[in-house]
Amino acid sequence: MKYLDEYRDPELARRLLDELRRTATAPWRIMEVCGGQTHTLVRQGIDELLPAGIRMIHGPGCPVCVTPLETLDRAMAIAARPGVILTSFGDMLRVPGTDTDLLSLRARGADVRVVYTPMDAVRLAAGHPDREVVSLAVGFETTAPANAMAVLHAARLGLANYSMLVSHVLVPPAMTALLDDPGCEVQAFLAAGHVCAVTGWRAYEPIAARHRVPIVVTGFEPLDLLEGILMAVRQLESGRHSVENQYVRAVRRSGNTEAQEAVRTVFRVTDRAWRGIGKLSASGLELAEPYARFDAARRFAVAGLSPAEDAECIAGQVLTGARLPTDCSAYGTRCTPRRPLGAPMVSAEGTCAAFHAAGRTKDTEDAKEGSTP
Repeated sequence: MKYLDEYRDPELARRLLDELRRTATAPWRIMEVCGGQTHTLVRQGIDELLPAGIRMIHGPGCPVCVTPLETLDRAMAIAARPGVILTSFGDMLRVPGTDTDLLSLRARGADVRVVYTPMDAVRLAAGHPDREVVSLAVGFETTAPANAMAVLHAARLGLANYSMLVSHVLVPPAMTALLDDPGCEVQAFLAAGHVCAVTGWRAYEPIAARHRVPIVVTGFEPLDLLEGILMAVRQLESGRHSVENQYVRAVRRSGNTEAQEAVRTVFRVTDRAWRGIGKLSASGLELAEPYARFDAARRFAVAGLSPAEDAECIAGQVLTGARLPTDCSAYGTRCTPRRPLGAPMVSAEGTCAAFHAAGRTKDTEDAKEGSTP
């Protein structure tokens, strides 16, 4: 296969669904970790076409959604200072902080710029030696190598006016935290293919063995997801619990070793707070000591912040799969993509945004629970 349409072939999708119906003899609960996978499942209606009893649980794999509120508030406090250029990926600009968001701050005069690569921020710093350029570095293992390369390049250039506000998070500790919760209903995982393209899947093997859960590295197109679900169900039906790779066109067990080396050089593992979830041990990255001079959190001592989530927002429960977006009293009324209360309604990978874009309502979800697809 070379072209995108081939991964959306309706006839192949029907065959995979038929095979799923023949294979599944019991109810199974499978979590897709990545928000990109969630959007495909919901947009294409795949979760509604699955055999009765197979339920998809939407996981915390939205990097924008899990960026701590404190990090956003700190980024806005830094951006509001004179002489600062704050750079970010575009999907972070409308994520609500305690009082406002980066887009509104830019409308009030702050120099907040959208970049397409972390290297753009390094070029800005080199071209504006009289300004402090701060890069908001968020995301999972997928975006960490690019940020590591930006720091390495800034170090080679000897830039003194470049820094990075780091909020990287790691997927395996989040999966472990979910499985360690006594109330966890997840029986299998679809792991994020783009994360594993960087890291490989070795780190998932101890999780599968310890918790006896199948983990299938899966892509993002409809056929990828249907095949990944089928592979997970086959393992569940046979009592197996190993790591399998559906996304063979992009992922190897060892991953991208050069990218991993760059990350190991620039960053070190640390405890990290996840928005709506809380602090998870050894679940994030921070700049290693040899590169601490590029740490914006150290360079800009932003004090007096009092982060506070909206009391009505249930984003944390949505991110862990405990609740659906339609369970929130504000969903679609006081919380919409134009006026979000929480990050999952903003991001292109947020579960709430996926449900809203697909027209899902409390009534449609309740009807689905009581019917046989």
